[in-house]
Amino acid sequence: MLKSTFLSNLLASIRIEALSTTLRERVRATPFSVFRGVFGLLMAVGTARFMWLGWIEDHYTTPIVHFHYWGFEWIEPFSTGTLYVLHWLMLLAAFGVMLGTRWLYRLSAVTLFLTFTYTELIDLTYYLNHYYYVSIVCAFLCIVPSPPPIWDTEARVPRWVLVIFKLQIAIVYIYAGLAKINYDWLILALPLKIWLPAHDNIPILGPLFTWSVTPYIFSWFGMLYDCLIVFFLLYRRTRVWAYVTVIIFHSLTGLLFQIGIFPLVMMGGTLIFFDFGTRKSPATLPKGPPKTKERILAAVLLIHFTFQLLFPWRYLLYEGNVSWTEQGYRFGWRVMLMEKAGTATFYVKDSQTGREGVVDNREFLNPHQEKQMAMQPDMILQFAHFLGAYYAEKGVHSPQVRAEVYVTLNGRPSQLLIDPTVNLMKETDSFGPKKWIVPYEKDAKNAL
Repeated sequence: MLKSTFLSNLLASIRIEALSTTLRERVRATPFSVFRGVFGLLMAVGTARFMWLGWIEDHYTTPIVHFHYWGFEWIEPFSTGTLYVLHWLMLLAAFGVMLGTRWLYRLSAVTLFLTFTYTELIDLTYYLNHYYYVSIVCAFLCIVPSPPPIWDTEARVPRWVLVIFKLQIAIVYIYAGLAKINYDWLILALPLKIWLPAHDNIPILGPLFTWSVTPYIFSWFGMLYDCLIVFFLLYRRTRVWAYVTVIIFHSLTGLLFQIGIFPLVMMGGTLIFFDFGTRKSPATLPKGPPKTKERILAAVLLIHFTFQLLFPWRYLLYEGNVSWTEQGYRFGWRVMLMEKAGTATFYVKDSQTGREGVVDNREFLNPHQEKQMAMQPDMILQFAHFLGAYYAEKGVHSPQVRAEVYVTLNGRPSQLLIDPTVNLMKETDSFGPKKWIVPYEKDAKNAL
């Protein structure tokens, strides 16, 4: 028994050591240089576009209310002038990352991560999976060794630099695909059955979107694409054809849906799977055992990817339909899975006099904020607490706030989302189950 245990431990240690050596081998940096260059350029374009469209004012300084991420309630927007300065810094940092000049790279990477992540944490209203992905990539760029300039085709980097970006892209795609394995997406072709006919005016492709079979083809292809594309990109013989589908798939999603430069980010990101001639240049072995700094970095990356693999499954800890309750929905790579809309009416009651009034949401929220708030329970709770504090300052005694919220999911008849009898001022947000969410009732008469 002791001999068997010793041998198993020895074999495990050999495998770990072999893996460590493989990840530390130095390989040609060209794939990373291309990835970094394209990513930096797209970040620069995206930042310039954001400023050009006036979104700094629209998103950050004009709104009266900002919805906060749990645990980041302390983050507030700076003044308009300061935010423009931060975005110009973000723009310059993106160019610094793109060029990869050694003395400037580290400062550029850290600046890009801090400025971009800060602006995305200002308001939960604008959460998108691809912003989350961009923040992760920016964080990776901060911890990789200072790269050579993009034009240095002979430079080398440790293999793990390529692996972490490939693995993160794999998680994004595969988890997005797994999330599509559900009844609405595959059997009812929802929400594509709603979305595609709305684009029947697109030249050439438009008439195809009106065919009854098209949503089913798109639904099944989308699921299979997300689940399998990374494996085809990893295999050299299928890589080029797989990348052609990447271009077609993301071009089509960019054409159909308003998702900014995300399609370009994924087209550029998947270039890291290409060798760019590096197969002709064998890897060189690392010198000596891992240093303390390398061990710490390995531990940090292990924690990160463990989190990435486990956190998206947290929705299983909650009762009910995750698309309805949205408990465990964010940060799970659940990309464009549903068509959801709601109307929220808030009532504020004076605890002393018993008088109750109806709130005009437009007095406090812009149209996009109101749209997003009206279907997301944690944002409904935040807005209720804002209203309670606001009307308390106006002289309402110990305000009670309740909400009557009706939401439609994937085109079905609307249902109550929030218990309208609950005083939301007594509820607090947390990772615990929200008992004041009304369970989703799905039956045959509600199915499309």
